Amino acid sequence: MPSDEELRELARKTAKEKAEFYTHFVIYLAVNLFLIAIWWATGGPGTFPWFVFITFGWGIGVAGHFISVFRGQAYVVRMAEQEYRRLKGEEERK
Repeated sequence: MPSDEELRELARKTAKEKAEFYTHFVIYLAVNLFLIAIWWATGGPGTFPWFVFITFGWGIGVAGHFISVFRGQAYVVRMAEQEYRRLKGEEERK
């Protein structure tokens, strides 16, 4: 069982990662809205929407960041528990 200090440190780390994701997401939205505004001002509808390549490519990165922050820790904890049980079982067989 983790100590209170270890839990505080984990909570601090998790909160920092979430804040960094939210910052990344807001920057993603702001930059992409700016790119859409540039596209609109330089021809808009009727011209090729070139901003979609940037939006899609960067969106993959944002999605990966989301998964690592909001789903990644649970995966790591689950895998660590499985590895612990495997090692514990091997130790008991000796």
